[in-house]
Amino acid sequence: MTNDTSTMISRRGLLGAFAATALIATPTYSNAFGFLRGAGDIRRIKMYSGRTGESIDTIYWVDGDYISEALTEVNHFMRDWRTGTSTNIDARTVDIMAASHNLMNISEPYMLLSGYRSPKTNAMLRSKSSGVAKNSLHMRGQAADLRLKSRSIAQMTKAASACASGGVGTYSRSNFVHMDCGPVRSWRG
Repeated sequence: MTNDTSTMISRRGLLGAFAATALIATPTYSNAFGFLRGAGDIRRIKMYSGRTGESIDTIYWVDGDYISEALTEVNHFMRDWRTGTSTNIDARTVDIMAASHNLMNISEPYMLLSGYRSPKTNAMLRSKSSGVAKNSLHMRGQAADLRLKSRSIAQMTKAASACASGGVGTYSRSNFVHMDCGPVRSWRG
């Protein structure tokens, strides 16, 4: 009887390990969420904007559910500061930003350089720089350009890339990292 029980436990352990490995190997947003799970049953985002002078420090997810009021705050905060227009920011992008922040083990808020961009703003930026995509994920509310004083661009890139949940652009000369919830990829600008 003891032998059968240890065999069952061993099989359960093996099946559990296989399931965990399959989940980790899957290139989905579960990677970013896994990093967030270690933080408990809440997800929090902290940012400030040098453009508007505004700050946000909000818990946007509790016990498996997004808090719509908090996401509405995030939508307003990440608006196109040039036009005042906003859109629904994809919560997956906020999750990637929060997971990256947690990986760096810091309390400093991100400096948001660019969140949502209206088509008008994107066209204007594109006319001034070849580094601005015509169909930028910023226009869909799926991207953010961020900076930290206490971490290097290389450290931010490493944390965002570890999430393996979207695009990570490293802009060393401009001193920021782009994070988005598009396909997993990386580039230097």
